[in-house]
Amino acid sequence: MHIAWGSFLLALLVIVLVPGPDFVLVTRNAANGARWGWLAAAGVTCGLLLHATAATLGLSALVMTVPAALLVVKVIGVAYLGWMGLQILRKSGAVARAPEVDVPSSGRAVFLRGLLTDVLNPKVMLTFLTLLPQAMDPAAEPVKQAALLSGVAVAAFAAWWLVVVPSVQWLSAFLSDPRRRKVFERCCGGALLAMATAIAVG
Repeated sequence: MHIAWGSFLLALLVIVLVPGPDFVLVTRNAANGARWGWLAAAGVTCGLLLHATAATLGLSALVMTVPAALLVVKVIGVAYLGWMGLQILRKSGAVARAPEVDVPSSGRAVFLRGLLTDVLNPKVMLTFLTLLPQAMDPAAEPVKQAALLSGVAVAAFAAWWLVVVPSVQWLSAFLSDPRRRKVFERCCGGALLAMATAIAVG
């Protein structure tokens, strides 16, 4: 079995390092405290695991062959990211007046937001469907290869969160200033809206 590890790992590194909705969500929650950052990262990683499993079993490919199904996934994903962005922007004024007002009260809610942000992102599905086949050996058994490559992809993202969450902790002191916190919240909300727009027109 001759998997193209070099090109696969290089492409995966670029995908991991380029910020997306997952990064915005994890960073914003980690700025409120390590616990919230880890919960968001756990939700995102579980979402990746679901995509990886679907890609390995061929379910993602099946969705891609049905335009209506892909359109539904895309619309729901865009609506969810847009809703989150607007919610953050709406709360940014209150956060500026009282920086602790938007600290999450439910770990389950943070985890579910991370899970849904990843599951409802059609670009994650496309990543698995385009990246994995390029690295696979056409002469070898496909399911085992897909499972191995998917596992590596999920592990790479999980390792990235192990770096990101502790690194964001310095933001807590920096964002104690209400004006800085307001700018940070608006940047997060604006980034999610921009990503929703990119997915919608992509």
